[in-house]
Amino acid sequence: MSSWALFATVFLACAVEAVEALTIVLAAGTSRHWSSALQGVAAAVLVLAVIVAVLGPAIGLIPLRYLRLVVGALLLVFGLQWLRKAVLRASGYKALHDEEAAYAKQRAAAQSAATGGRGAVRDWYAFTLSFKGVLLEGLEVAFIVVTFGANQHDLPIAILGAAAAVLVVTAVGCAVRAPLAKVPENTMKFAVGTMLTSFGLFWSTEGTGAHWPGSDTSLLALVPAVALLALGCIALLRRSNGAAAPTTTPPTSTPPVEGRAS
Repeated sequence: MSSWALFATVFLACAVEAVEALTIVLAAGTSRHWSSALQGVAAAVLVLAVIVAVLGPAIGLIPLRYLRLVVGALLLVFGLQWLRKAVLRASGYKALHDEEAAYAKQRAAAQSAATGGRGAVRDWYAFTLSFKGVLLEGLEVAFIVVTFGANQHDLPIAILGAAAAVLVVTAVGCAVRAPLAKVPENTMKFAVGTMLTSFGLFWSTEGTGAHWPGSDTSLLALVPAVALLALGCIALLRRSNGAAAPTTTPPTSTPPVEGRAS
């Protein structure tokens, strides 16, 4: 995989997670206390930095074959989950993820929560809400950065892709001060799920000792093949969803009975 392909893959995957984390932080900041929310973000980023700093060198010590087998299997789990949700949403079997609705729900919960602070944190609820949101979404970012960077022996490029995604999403979010509802998130999740599934298949196969024809260039055929298979599933599910939908006929009005008292 080239450096640009690695950068683009990590950027797209991390951008999806950054949008979801930003929605939580905005809800905590606008409805509660911005300073406490930002303190929670800073604390989560610090924890994530430690995790990446520890896992990065540790993963690099694992033999490449076993690393690719384990990481490939994990990527398949993540990728198939994302792809499954994207297919179900695109085919109408699952509601599209609405960042505005998620923002409103988080904001309502934050407004109804009890007030109070601890130590240097003036609003503990805003702090913990931001911390948990950024940490949970950030753990997926850290996993993507470490696994892709270690497998390609280019951790700096993977970190750069993740940092660029977070910075772009944060800049847009700060500019509009609203959830990024206009971002075609399901399309992004479909693309990311396709890539993660493809790389998971590629690396887990390589980890078993088998070799793809053309080595890394086989990804040029594997990624479109996974995407076409997913698109075919969407088409089939849309057809079955349309066939299963009950057909309703408009109610016919009963003609008035002559002589009925009004």
